[in-house]
Amino acid sequence: MELAFKNNELPVLMVYDMDSAWASHEIAETVGETCRLIAGLRRVGHSVIPLPVTDANLAGQLERFDPAKYIVFNWCEGFPGVDHSDDAVAHTLESLQFTYTGASGEVLALSRDKRKVKELLCAQNLPTPAWQIVPVKKTPDWSVFPAIVKPADEHCSLGVTSKSVVLNQTELKEQVEAVHQRFHQSALIEEFIDGREFHVTLWGNGAIEMLPPAEMDFSDCKEIQERLCSYDSKFIPSSESYQRIQSLIPAPLAEAEKQELERICAAGYRALGCRDYARLDLRLRDGIFYVLDINPNSDISKDASFGCAAKVAGYSYGAMGSRIVQLAAHRHPVFGLS
Repeated sequence: MELAFKNNELPVLMVYDMDSAWASHEIAETVGETCRLIAGLRRVGHSVIPLPVTDANLAGQLERFDPAKYIVFNWCEGFPGVDHSDDAVAHTLESLQFTYTGASGEVLALSRDKRKVKELLCAQNLPTPAWQIVPVKKTPDWSVFPAIVKPADEHCSLGVTSKSVVLNQTELKEQVEAVHQRFHQSALIEEFIDGREFHVTLWGNGAIEMLPPAEMDFSDCKEIQERLCSYDSKFIPSSESYQRIQSLIPAPLAEAEKQELERICAAGYRALGCRDYARLDLRLRDGIFYVLDINPNSDISKDASFGCAAKVAGYSYGAMGSRIVQLAAHRHPVFGLS
């Protein structure tokens, strides 16, 4: 669907988190990535005002802005120093009647609860690995190996390492206890699908479009425990796993496989209630695409899978960001009437 807005008619407030407790290189990286996106949006015609969120008083920072005159680009992972607060940022924007990009506060909170996401996928008959939740101080009742153990209420592969893949009862119990002790939350056990992994970006509301899928290339990973996307492989460039695992975009898929992947991903996107854009992580085994996770407000850094997929699809970085802004603009009380 062609979007009806002119970019110069859609002013943007770029809201992003900036924590003074971060290391200097983390602050520099955040500033650099934000400036790249702002520059891209400006190149395609948007006026952009940066708004770093330095504490939980987002409402105070927004007092001088009229919700009728802006689209908020919500690139805020949470209030600095407040864990699991991405949904609180969205709820604050909603309470102030700002139109913002990406998922609602309700959906962001839901996406972090892996039990509820699993139940939702099962209710929709979408393939997902067999699973079990193990509350703190409880022991697992599980016999399917290999398996993988994760924190049940985290994002971005936090707590996932090569040790998360377990091959027997001893390793399983050790990892469940490690999650309980480190994160003080339930552990999620899943059957480990030792197959091809795909990160799939979708965007749209109503009509959902799949961008060229990315495949994680594990061909250089000989041991089964290495064939996964750990926290280090996503965020620590100096790590061995980050350097070993490459992305193939577009993923080499037969047309029938691509169509099935798109069907599964679009169904998962709608089932969770994603809005504007999201990324799904899946694994393929014996012709079945298993949904591992659904990531609303997924990473849109230029070098992340979203940015790379958009580039392959013919979008500049600024045009990618502008498309997200325009999708949100349809919900705006003023711009949406044009």
